Amino acid sequence: MPQTKPQFSRNFAHAYPVLAGSAELKTLPEDFVVEEIFDETSFSGEGKHVCLQIRKREQNTRWVAAALAVVANVAEADIGFCGMKDRHAITTQWFSVTHADEWRISPLAIPGCEVLQVVRHQRKLRRGSHQGNHFAIRLRKVSESSDSKRLDERLKLIAEKGVPNYFGEQRFGIEGQNLVEADRLLRRCRHRKMAGRQAIYISAARSYLFNQVLAERVKQNNWSQALEGEIVPQGPLWGRGRSCSKGALSQLENNILADYQPWCNALEHLGLEQQRRDLQLLPQGLEWQWQGQDLCLSFKLSIGTYATTVLRELLQVDTPAPRAVL
Repeated sequence: MPQTKPQFSRNFAHAYPVLAGSAELKTLPEDFVVEEIFDETSFSGEGKHVCLQIRKREQNTRWVAAALAVVANVAEADIGFCGMKDRHAITTQWFSVTHADEWRISPLAIPGCEVLQVVRHQRKLRRGSHQGNHFAIRLRKVSESSDSKRLDERLKLIAEKGVPNYFGEQRFGIEGQNLVEADRLLRRCRHRKMAGRQAIYISAARSYLFNQVLAERVKQNNWSQALEGEIVPQGPLWGRGRSCSKGALSQLENNILADYQPWCNALEHLGLEQQRRDLQLLPQGLEWQWQGQDLCLSFKLSIGTYATTVLRELLQVDTPAPRAVL
């Protein structure tokens, strides 16, 4: 008999009661605008790396990196960037091109992209070297069943107390397929370095374990308060080495992840270091305004966090087609 595909629920617990109503997300790319927050004063102004600030429309980060490599006539490995930005949006971010020779690019050389700034630098841009992202999001056609006053109250609550810092749905792939692949990989892995798509699956597995711990603490209503032994509430990004959690907290996390022990063991054997991630996400500078039936939001998030984790505590958002969002 054929084996059934493992199922991984992604219906993680909500911190606040789910409000009635829904809205449309990403009807147009202009409804989801992301601008990378980067310390531009850190650029040296000289060196063998050309750094370009690019605003792109309906193009994902990896596609732009590949196109830059073609235009600059370099290997794709010579392209650097700080973080992945969504395709179905208007996003602004920095890229670097290893190119010691004099090189210029047309502002419109890559379809759907505009070069805003160019500067030389001594180092290639690396993942996570930016400071965060600013989001401007339009939720269209908020349903009549939604109470605008209750939504305003919920936004005030989110601004004050934040939301559970879940990894976003896009981390797990379409219909959670990355988790299925991760399960297959981790159950047969040995001590070796992962690369390419395998690294994405491993990242999905660690994220899922973290979300499981966070979801349980949401259910226990202690996700936003430090337990004994914690300075701030945090959960594990699993790997080898001693966990920072002690006593009752360590036992709690081990109990939550008991069913995932094969994953935990495999992640340790892969050489990944044990890390901790904050359970609480506080959007910075959260502002909003109503424009007819549309709700327009503006806020900043630190690196590695997701706008969808904010939206899921507000109301149900629907997209015109299955699309991954930040």
